[in-house]
Amino acid sequence: MLLEIKAVHFGYKQEAPILQGFDMNVARGEFLALLGPSGCGKSTLLNLAAGLLLPLDGSVKFNGGYLHGINNNVGYMTQGDTLLPWNTVAKNILLPLELRGTPAQERSDKLERALKLVNLGEARDKFPSELSGGMKRRALLARSLIYDPPMLLMDEPFAALDAQLRETMHKELLSTVNRLNESVLFVTHDIAESILLADRVLVLGGRPLRILEETMIPWGKERNLDEIRKSAEYATLETHVRGLLRQADAEQYGDREVN
Repeated sequence: MLLEIKAVHFGYKQEAPILQGFDMNVARGEFLALLGPSGCGKSTLLNLAAGLLLPLDGSVKFNGGYLHGINNNVGYMTQGDTLLPWNTVAKNILLPLELRGTPAQERSDKLERALKLVNLGEARDKFPSELSGGMKRRALLARSLIYDPPMLLMDEPFAALDAQLRETMHKELLSTVNRLNESVLFVTHDIAESILLADRVLVLGGRPLRILEETMIPWGKERNLDEIRKSAEYATLETHVRGLLRQADAEQYGDREVN
């Protein structure tokens, strides 16, 4: 296992615990989606994997070693636009390597590969204000991957995009992580997004957080998202997961419609 979260307890003073005895694993090359209502604790799991939070009890292991601080071996892509507006696309993507003191020639080689990976070669000298929403997402993805982390953490990275652009980014993400055999821990509250992209989905709910169900996704790595959307199997799986998420949502907020 690449990531192992075992018997973790986490919370804040004077609040009910967010996690209590929580277990979760991510295998090498696996795309794991965390699906649950907003505020249930999904991002807490990402921040534990990133070493931004430390458990009050239990352990977090990454690549065989225990995490006691910042995990420098993950890329972290958030929902927000964190590109520096005064830097070009190339300089934004290169920032992690510059902070690590990577030699100039290695930086140059990795930049060329990253730009090619996300199809941004022609935009390398543009500034964020000149980019479309999709181009910004691709630049952020390239920046998260440029130092070759074995795992990518993604916190609702496409939530702000329109439906058509989101579908395009789904295809580009899968193409990229499959070529790199990248592990992905992906937070979402969107049912379709989780079952289209992931190899495995954890439907989460409750306080403290618990796994309502682990759902294995049958499409395989070389999946055709357009064909999957038309299939009866997709419709059945979507209905099943929607019922689980409705249960989680009702427990946390009372009855309301879910995506």
